[in-house]
Amino acid sequence: MASVTSLSDSVHQRLAAALSAALPQAGSADPLLRRSDRADFQANGILALAKKEKANPRELATQVVSGVESGELIKDVEVSGPGFLNITLTDRAITANLAARYADDTGRLGVPHAGQPGTTVIDYAQPNVAKEMHVGHLRSAVIGDAVVKLLEFTGENVVRRHHIGDWGTQFGMLIQYLEEHPHELDHKADEVSGEEAMSNLDRLYKAARKLFDADEEFKTRARRRVVDLQAGDPRTVATWQKFVDESKIYFFSVFEKLDMEIRDADIVGESGYNDMLAETCRLLEESGVAVRSEGALCVFFDDIKGPDGNPVPLIVQKSDGGYGYAATDLSAIRDRVFNLKADSIIYVVDARQSLHFKMVFETARRAGWLGDDVKAHQLAFGTVLGKDGKPFKTREGETVRLVDLLDEAIDRASAVVREKAQDLSEEEIAERGTQVGVGAVKYADLSTSANRDYKFDLDQMVSLNGDTSVYLQYAYARIQSILRKAGASRPAAHPELELHEAERALGLHADSFAATVAEAATEYAPHKLAAYLYQLASLYTTFYDKCPVLKAETQEQIENRLFLCDVTARTLHRGMDLLGIRTPERL
Repeated sequence: MASVTSLSDSVHQRLAAALSAALPQAGSADPLLRRSDRADFQANGILALAKKEKANPRELATQVVSGVESGELIKDVEVSGPGFLNITLTDRAITANLAARYADDTGRLGVPHAGQPGTTVIDYAQPNVAKEMHVGHLRSAVIGDAVVKLLEFTGENVVRRHHIGDWGTQFGMLIQYLEEHPHELDHKADEVSGEEAMSNLDRLYKAARKLFDADEEFKTRARRRVVDLQAGDPRTVATWQKFVDESKIYFFSVFEKLDMEIRDADIVGESGYNDMLAETCRLLEESGVAVRSEGALCVFFDDIKGPDGNPVPLIVQKSDGGYGYAATDLSAIRDRVFNLKADSIIYVVDARQSLHFKMVFETARRAGWLGDDVKAHQLAFGTVLGKDGKPFKTREGETVRLVDLLDEAIDRASAVVREKAQDLSEEEIAERGTQVGVGAVKYADLSTSANRDYKFDLDQMVSLNGDTSVYLQYAYARIQSILRKAGASRPAAHPELELHEAERALGLHADSFAATVAEAATEYAPHKLAAYLYQLASLYTTFYDKCPVLKAETQEQIENRLFLCDVTARTLHRGMDLLGIRTPERL
């Protein structure tokens, strides 16, 4: 199925042609088309063009109107104010365009693929080995997953990377403890749950920490272990691998609860770049990008200084020969550019690490690893706050465990579903409760611009009113209910029918789905798709209130309204899917 040209693109083409004919010397001019309250679209581009060409804007606008080829697309173009154009489309064009989208049996709703897809490596969902995932890990996972889905939908080749924290000095302590207490990670059963795996790791971590703090000889042995690990001693590496494997059981269980696909091959932690660190340092030092300062290998920047006015360097290698995060991150960039052939690299990382990434990217640019042909971008996200507006913590001041948060959301959502459910079994209520609860948490995150902080308020998230995923899920389920009740009547487009104002508004908004997806993907901005879907559900509610579907006046009108319902449902379903949120058929 070929992609469908949107109504706005068709109008844009006609206006641009009329503008070029009226002012040939201006070349190809942009009519600056946008949706309007006064008509279907407004074009504002004539004012700037008239000013540039020293022409009278109203006269130019009138000339353009006379040259617009309207056909079955445009019903009316009128000049307004100092030279704006108000454009009204025919009802036939709106219905026919939606019918073309509806006919797309690929499920893409006529959305085109991007013109020149490239390769994007996206680094997101980065938990730490042997540590609980907490609310801070939520945003990286949820935002990253939505951006992956958006980019893949537009045809981009996406390589996922989960840069897990699986290396460093703390492993010396853990490995040594496990060597001395070899059965601490043994499993009694064949299958072990994520919760059990985490509880094993947690218990071992606490015991090792206690011994490390209390016993100097153990501390010495643990530090020796770090050297063995970095040197690749086989037995030490095998013990380290046990921690990684146990942690993965836990990670996968949390990601499964989040309804996210995380593939083992995409998990390339800090350790994955270990063999590149020395070479990264050598390349930076030989090219003069990094210099030795007090024994450490550093990169300096003119515009980055500390409170004392002294430069703050990026330390790639410490004076004792150890490597910091910078060496790993720079090695990862080399791998992503030269091995994975990335055109773009996106890092979905907390905004508090912005300075670090600014320095890392600038270093990679100076080294020639990033340039005009390869861009790196930090998709920085804000903090999750409690209702009080402070960083989200438990009553005891502890960081909130991600699993507890999801469980509570599922409990609240199940209560909402149970209250509304008329013909659902307990099993169905549990399944829908999970889909609604997890969807509520994801949507609250994704409907906020990533760089802003947002308040975690479960009562609001699972509310049926307002900008929530539950509102969208209920709109979808309501449409499915209408389609089931339609009996012998089937959805069918009737372009010959006049449309009610609410039908036109719904149809025009449904038509802008492709443009919204393209914008959300290009700008790595899932919140723009979330805002679009909320407006779609709101316009559907207005349509539902004002335009009887199954009790419409004629059979053709029933079929056309069922068709509008189904187009809306398919758009909601596809859009929610791109955000990683389920749309249950019944609620």
